[in-house]
Parts: sequence; C-alpha cells; structure tokens
Amino acid sequence: MHEMDIFCRVGGQGDPVLLLHGFPQTHVMWAEIAGFLAQSFTVVCADLRGYGASSKPLGVKNYSFRKMGKDQIALMQSLGFDTFHLVGHDRGGRVAHRMALDVPANIKSLTLMDIVPTHLLLDQINKEVARAYYHWLFLAQPYPFPETLISSDPDYFYESCLLGWGSANLSDFPIEHLTEYRKSWQNAETVRAMCDDYRAAIDFDFKFDELDLNRSLDVPSLIMWGQDGAMDRAYNMSAVWKGRLANLQAMAMPGGHFFPELSPQKTAEVLNSFFESIS
Repeated sequence: MHEMDIFCRVGGQGDPVLLLHGFPQTHVMWAEIAGFLAQSFTVVCADLRGYGASSKPLGVKNYSFRKMGKDQIALMQSLGFDTFHLVGHDRGGRVAHRMALDVPANIKSLTLMDIVPTHLLLDQINKEVARAYYHWLFLAQPYPFPETLISSDPDYFYESCLLGWGSANLSDFPIEHLTEYRKSWQNAETVRAMCDDYRAAIDFDFKFDELDLNRSLDVPSLIMWGQDGAMDRAYNMSAVWKGRLANLQAMAMPGGHFFPELSPQKTAEVLNSFFESIS
C-alpha cells in the first residue's frame, strides 16, 4: 500500500502531463506553463515527497529518487492515468529519470530540464561544478548540521539558491511564487526533508544509478537546459545524455537554471510541440 500524501493540482483536458518541480521550490513553479499546456493536455503539477504540502517521512532512506518516483506513479494511477508525458526540472528531473528507468512502459515521453545524470555529477565532480553546486555536499552533511545553519535565516539561504546556477534576479520570479516558496521553507520539517533528499542521493541513488549505467532508454526524450547556467558551462549537455537516451532531442534555452520560470511561454511552446510530435 502506498501511504504518502502527495499534493497536486490538476487542470485542462487531453493526454496527461505530469510536471515535477525541483529544489527549493514546489509545484507552484509550473503555474504559467501549466496554464498554457492545459489548453491541449490534462496537466498534473505535484509536490515531491518532502517538499511543499506533500508528506515528509522521517529517515534518509525514504528520500531516494526511486521512492519519490513511486509516489508519482501511484498519484497518476489514482487519477486514472497509466501512461503520461513526464517533465522534471532539477530534482524533479532526477525523479523523472529514475521513473523512466524503473517503469518505462508508463512514460509516454520524458523531458529533463537542466540536469546531468546524478551518478555522473557525483562521480566526476570538477572544480567548476563543486563551486556552483556546493549545496549538494553541504545539504548532505549529517543531521542536524545543515538544518541548524539554514534555520538562522531560511530566506537568505534558499533565495541565494534561486539566484545561483546561472543568471537570475529575485525580481525574475513571480511574487506569488516567492511567497509560496518562503512559506514552504519556513517549515522546519521541509528543511529537514530537503536535506534528506540530498543525503539520499549519495547514500542510495548513487548505488541504484550504478546498476543502470549501461542502460539506454528509448522513450522519446527531450533535454532542455539554460544556456547561461552552470550545467551548460561544465558539460556538453547533448553528449552527456546521448548514450542514456536513444530517442533524444536537445534544446538550450535562454537564461540560467531557472529558465522555466523566467521564460514560461517559450518553455511551454517547446513542450507543447514536443508532446504533439509524439501523440
């Protein structure tokens, strides 16, 4: 039995699309994009386990991308959708990649935004990535070290994350989004759960991913990334994914890591045409 409570919003009609947010955000990041896509698709925007209004179980083992992905499969099945288009940004992209590896038959298409594979990032970390993505190592420190430091000023820490990993100003984010994010990360349980997400990447996901290193998925796939972001500077994004996704399209987007919120219309148009090319 799947006992997690996963918060979601559903709208529109047509083929189902599941949108998964990243760190340190919630489903709210998709608001404008969802509105555009809902003209042609049934859109589901969900909070990942540990984030937003979803359940926040205790224990690092409960935050592997595999467990997070099982939540989302259960959610979509509860809504009556066995197959669906899957889109993930940041941590949501890592969950989406794991879902496609674990249950490829359920995934109609896979879109990953501004990530390289988890195993690659951790196994071959270079000085540029170490500086830009220092939070991977900070948040993965044992409880309660990162939680204690973050708790002195959560807005300062998480807003510094929103301004990192590429070109962004706080004014680029809709004020309604920032209000929801601040409400979320003011919750000490959310802070702990987000740290557990990063602890689990090292303690569990690295090993799971090692078992799948030689697998190539033939699910229709799209990778998108910010052309001004840390990932673009550190990696050849198309080459990184080519061996892992056999049926691949790739597109650089204007802006940095948070391009979906900075360019929602453009992002939605790319997604829309990608989905329609598959239907």
